[in-house]
Amino acid sequence: MTEKANSEAVQDLPDEEPKALSRRNFIKGVISSGVAVSSAGYLFRASSILHGQQLAAVVGERLITLNVNGQQRRVDVMKQETLAWTLRYKLGLTGTKLGCDRAECGSCTVLIDDISHYSCSVLTHNVRGRKVLTIEGLASADGTLHPVQQGVIDEQGFQCAFCMPGFIMSAVGYLKTNPNPTRLELAHGVSGNLCRCQDYDKILTALMRGAENMRRSSLG
Repeated sequence: MTEKANSEAVQDLPDEEPKALSRRNFIKGVISSGVAVSSAGYLFRASSILHGQQLAAVVGERLITLNVNGQQRRVDVMKQETLAWTLRYKLGLTGTKLGCDRAECGSCTVLIDDISHYSCSVLTHNVRGRKVLTIEGLASADGTLHPVQQGVIDEQGFQCAFCMPGFIMSAVGYLKTNPNPTRLELAHGVSGNLCRCQDYDKILTALMRGAENMRRSSLG
């Protein structure tokens, strides 16, 4: 390489050095920015966790008292929890069946203040201060079956019997308003309940027998 070429190469070096420094500074800037973003993300997450803990402290009072089958029951209930879920999985009252879980089949029917409700569509928190009656609470303390329960036994008004607790609870609720129904009226009264075996005639005969038992028991 000639002396002139070497001189030109040396003269080019100062121009390259600022470029190298510029790239280095740029990389440092990117790294610094990344650290800042990461730190900000950490702080945000930490803030969210703390906020969540504070929020949980505010809404975390989940232990409530329910009046179920004449007893005061303390139970830990989530805000979004349905009464059917609480009855079955928190209180062990598995007579309340979960079929469709969308207020269509009626197998989860219970009485709330003597009115039939689909417990799968009622939030547990909404029944505080009200009286809940399930199939387990129909029989007397000495074990004597409710007249409608006895009517179902007498007529063998079921096949698989999965739907029967719901039918019985609906019938009991209806018979409180109309104790002497015609067969057609009672059919309408329990029309919100479905039987997967589709033996409706047999079920209705059993429920009519239960209505008759109720009238007899009230007379004497």
